[in-house]
Formats: sequence, C-alpha cells, structure tokens
Amino acid sequence: MLSCFCLSAQAQSDSLALYFQLEFDKLPFELHKKYVSGTKDTLSVESFKCYVSNIKIQYQDASSLAIENRYYILDLEHPETFKVPISKKSNQQITTITFDIGIDSLTATSGAMDGTLDPIKGMYWAWQSGYINTKIEGKSSSCKTRNNEFQFHIGGYREPYYAKRTLSFPINKKSSKDIIIGIDFNRFFSSLKLQKTNSVMIPGKQALQLAGYCSTMFYIK
Repeated sequence: MLSCFCLSAQAQSDSLALYFQLEFDKLPFELHKKYVSGTKDTLSVESFKCYVSNIKIQYQDASSLAIENRYYILDLEHPETFKVPISKKSNQQITTITFDIGIDSLTATSGAMDGTLDPIKGMYWAWQSGYINTKIEGKSSSCKTRNNEFQFHIGGYREPYYAKRTLSFPINKKSSKDIIIGIDFNRFFSSLKLQKTNSVMIPGKQALQLAGYCSTMFYIK
C-alpha cells in the first residue's frame, strides 16, 4: 500500500520530496503479516509512528536548504505521511541529506503545541511534558504479556537520556530526483530479544538504547 502511494504521488509531484518506505529485511512491509527477526522472534507490527524533523539538504556548490523546526509524523495508519515535500525540483546536485528522528529538547520544554505537535496525535507524554520520538507496537509469541503484545514508546529530552538522533546520508543525485529512505524493521528487532525486552514506555537507559536501534532502521536507497 505504501509503495503504491509513493509511486502515484511521485508521478504527480513537481516538487522534490523525501519518501520513506517501510520494509522488513529489505522487502516491502505488509500490515498484519508475521515476520521472523534475526533473533528468531516471530512478530507482527501493528502500529508505527515516528517524528522526523529539521531536514537539511546540502548541495555540491556548498549551498544548503534547511527546513528547520518543522516536524512530521510518519504514521503507519496514514500512508500519505510517508511523503515529505521539500522544495521545487531543480538540476542542482545533492551531496547530503540530514534529519532528526525525534523532537529537540527546546521544543519539548516549550510544552505541547498544535498541528503535528498536538497531543491528539498520540505522541506526547502529558505526565512527562515531553514527546515520544518513535512508537512501535505489535504482537509476538515470544512476549509473555497480555495478548502477547510488545510496546515501545521511545523518547526523552533530559540528559543523560536524550533520545533524539540525527541521521546524515551521503547522496549523489540531481535534485530533480526524489530521495527515498528505507525503514527496515528487521534492523530494530534483530537488535533485541522480545522475550526479555517487550515494554519500554518511559525515558531512561532502555529507551536510550532503543533509540540507537531505531536509528539503524533508516538507510538511503
């Protein structure tokens, strides 16, 4: 579904866009399908949300385009959110793309806002006065929990548990070509055993570790 949306939207767009494609072990992700991770857990992902912010494009002539303090939610329930328009297409050569996974500490301490940052989006801890950077939920027979569920709400803006991650990828293409970023769930789940780690809901040492695992899911295609 996501791949079909991306292809049709790409054909219609005259602006440079950043497309995110969900995968499992480099194959297109399918909702409700059972997968086997690198650590042999059988699982299905039922919910995924992630904040992407502060996108920056670097060009070959050393100029850059920064979309600062703009926050996007990638939401599995809304495939259209996996396309992020950046600018009008041109023939400039892109060398690097940089973006954050999560919300910066300054925004987090400013309190809940509207738009993409509205708490109604389900990515805000009212008790914590902070944002969830990434949310991954689903089921696995490895989880000895109610309904075999796993829940990962990953965030935190206070040191030493600052969970935002900045990713940077080298690119060698003209900006008339859209940028595609893969998000491979297998990279995340192959970093843990669900029987042991299946519920992280607050900032802390575990959330910080999972934030690192989340960052490995993203790669340039």
